[in-house]
Amino acid sequence: MEKLIEIKDNEFIKSLFGVGDKNVKELEKKFKVQIILRSEGISVKGGEKQVEKVANLLGKMYELFKRGIVFTPKELELNFSSATDLDDYLQSFRIKVPSPKKRFVFPKTEGQKKYLLAMKDYDITFVIGPAGTGKTYLAMAYAVNYLTNQKVSRIILTRPAIEAGESLGFLPGDMYQKLGPYLRPLYDALYDMMEPDTIEEYLETGVIEIAPLAYMRGRTLNNAFIILDEAQNCTSEQLKMFLTRLGFDSKTVITGDITQSDLPGGKPIGLMEAVKILKPIKGIKFVYLTKKDVVRHPLIQKIIQAYEDFYEKE
Repeated sequence: MEKLIEIKDNEFIKSLFGVGDKNVKELEKKFKVQIILRSEGISVKGGEKQVEKVANLLGKMYELFKRGIVFTPKELELNFSSATDLDDYLQSFRIKVPSPKKRFVFPKTEGQKKYLLAMKDYDITFVIGPAGTGKTYLAMAYAVNYLTNQKVSRIILTRPAIEAGESLGFLPGDMYQKLGPYLRPLYDALYDMMEPDTIEEYLETGVIEIAPLAYMRGRTLNNAFIILDEAQNCTSEQLKMFLTRLGFDSKTVITGDITQSDLPGGKPIGLMEAVKILKPIKGIKFVYLTKKDVVRHPLIQKIIQAYEDFYEKE
């Protein structure tokens, strides 16, 4: 059986097929169908039941895409068994952002849902988990949403200026130029959710501030959404200093992966100490993400598991 789905939206087709046609190849393998891009739309060939399933899935994806909501076929299949599940999810967990390309950001795993609810309900949220779990990205989406809805007057993004085997002093330029590569993940997330001209204007006027952690000392941060990224590279003293900057009408999110600390000389990881010291305090929420919450390349989950297995044997 062959069925033609009359979709000619180039942006959707690019999103659907993915890099190197990865998404379509996964669909073809899972449903045992053949997906062909034609001038009049997308053709699906295979058994009748399988073709209908794929056609329905692609139709659902396109309807979402037109509403500014992007899911891969795999994400839809994993998370939603019915249209009701999907509609409930879209109403409960959407984060609206001003980007014309991506009008909404959604958590895509159970762990990410808990993370989103924590940011909604708590003024201080710690999120701890491996690479690829969306720690920084979801925090940035929530911060941008708060700013555009005037719930805060500014966004402050910071991280400790520590990286494995390197020193800022050896890099060219002033402090902000030196720090640029270290803050790249924050910039990347920001530019995915706002127009570049708006970002540049906000950076110039201080509505969005990106600064090394050391620059937070002595300040009181009122009416702000503050994100501390890569907190596993904070000492206890630095993390205490940062947490005591929180002012009125502000939210703070602290992200980190305690398995990837670059603190020199075996210094204690401030993030691990914070968990022990602050856990009894009401009003502070700790969220733990795992390899199940990884939303990058599927090999990432296997890499994380391999390292966990290796260290457990030692």
